[in-house]
Amino acid sequence: MIGLISATAAGAAARGRLAAAWPDRTRVYDGPVGDAVRRAFAECEQLVCFLATGAVVRLVAPLLSDKTSDPGVVCVDEAGRFAVPVVGGHAGGANELALAVGELLGAQPVVTTATDAVGIPGLDTLGLPVEGDVAGLTRALLDGEPVALAAEVAWPLPPVPFAERGSYTVRLTDRAVEPAAGEVLLRPPSLVVGVGASRGAPVDEVLDLVEGVLREAGLSARSLAELATVDAKRDEPGIVEAARRLGVPVVTYTAEELAGVEVPNPSDAPLAAVGTPSVAEAAALIGGGELLVPKRKSAGVPATATCAVVRRPGRGRLAVVGLGPGARDLLTPRAKAELERASVLVGLDQYVDQIRDLLRPGTRILESGLGAEEERARTAVAEARRGRSVALIGSGDAGVYAMASPALAEASDDIDVVGVPGVTAALAAGAILGAPLGHDHVSISLSDLHTPWEVIERRVRAAAEADIVVTFYNPRSRGRDWQLPKALSILAEHREPTTPVGVVRNASRPDGTARLTTLTELDPAWVDMMTVVTVGNTATRNIAGRMVTPRGYRWQENSPENSPASSQESSQEGAL
Repeated sequence: MIGLISATAAGAAARGRLAAAWPDRTRVYDGPVGDAVRRAFAECEQLVCFLATGAVVRLVAPLLSDKTSDPGVVCVDEAGRFAVPVVGGHAGGANELALAVGELLGAQPVVTTATDAVGIPGLDTLGLPVEGDVAGLTRALLDGEPVALAAEVAWPLPPVPFAERGSYTVRLTDRAVEPAAGEVLLRPPSLVVGVGASRGAPVDEVLDLVEGVLREAGLSARSLAELATVDAKRDEPGIVEAARRLGVPVVTYTAEELAGVEVPNPSDAPLAAVGTPSVAEAAALIGGGELLVPKRKSAGVPATATCAVVRRPGRGRLAVVGLGPGARDLLTPRAKAELERASVLVGLDQYVDQIRDLLRPGTRILESGLGAEEERARTAVAEARRGRSVALIGSGDAGVYAMASPALAEASDDIDVVGVPGVTAALAAGAILGAPLGHDHVSISLSDLHTPWEVIERRVRAAAEADIVVTFYNPRSRGRDWQLPKALSILAEHREPTTPVGVVRNASRPDGTARLTTLTELDPAWVDMMTVVTVGNTATRNIAGRMVTPRGYRWQENSPENSPASSQESSQEGAL
């Protein structure tokens, strides 16, 4: 919950905007400001104070206890110009809260945390348990000193400028070790413990078994990801309570699923009880990985619980990111976040140049030239399979004539794949032209590099006969100069010579151009590979220099509505 505190009418107005935008996340604290801050500090995970920074500092200072548990506090000035994280930038989430508050109120976030200021992710923000001299290692990173990564477990991390050797080392491990001097331990959730239990198994017996097995194997309980078992035991109190005390979820599988897992120690007892020859080992191994500890029984007489431990490799992550048509303000916030998260970036060199300044220090860039789409897709998938966080970029929307198709054709279910939509060239061009895509529309690429012309021509004819607005991608190049005239001639068989046609080059970019012409007046020489050509249907009109396709077909009816004035009125009505 986010506590909201203000002292003036202006602050209360801004506070009200936050409360209205986040009704389920916020709680307004009225009354004397000091009392309100104290109550909110005790009851909420975060605070937004519409007060002077000095006042907030004096009010919260006596309340501070520990940076890992104190609420994050954001201060917003009376004019709503700035949102300043004062306490708990990382651990309390104040930095992210300031960004969200700034976006909602139009305020400028002022983040002073050193790592955020220079674009390096703080080790305490990675979502992994961390041990050791984090402050010292962070200072080394900020001072440009070499910091090494010793990864005993493959796990996707955001970009950090690691070196081969350094005065400090980040050790990524699930082993039960203590950090050495100059070392920080990161604990990935790489361990899965499969658990079987008799009905009524005591929680202490289950917990002692799990903790004892991990301890004897030299494994850290802080790297435990989950307890896994058969679905018949999803509500077994001993398992449920043991998981709660360990701070991990219980994940269950059907007996049929577990019976299909090959295990070293099958048994008739679980087969008779729940329908599978193995629970502990099968539940741990079902997601793949290395069996570190085979089935072990608890110390009770008779034993009422079993467990097995598996180390699962970190699943690599592939984000297929659409960069939009080129303008920075048309790059979505989600795309920007994925670019900052990726430790490996794969893309066409000219697209990499567009967003190079957004990448964090330590990002490894794998760029190549035109015509290497399949190679880039294979490279991105291979990097993700090595357990890395990868962004594969494309212009517009990555799923439209771009990198998503070849990447997903290469990828299997051994990596996580995330699609990040982008503004397409057709949409960017349509916004410049007016509203040409107001009704049914289709995009067709005229490049016959990957598609036979016979197929392309059949699709153009189908669109022409169906009276659908058409946007042509890849319309014309030096080596392909006849396809666009041929496509236009096909459309001309079904549309009037005066049909509006929009020609947009480099949509949204500083050197972008646009012109509105007609089917007969279009000069193919205006068009190149950086251009999209949008051809209207029989209802599309040029209204005040804008290309408009109505949402309905009333303009085609033989009625008074068919006059230009009525047509314009219909267009405005359809946009409501």
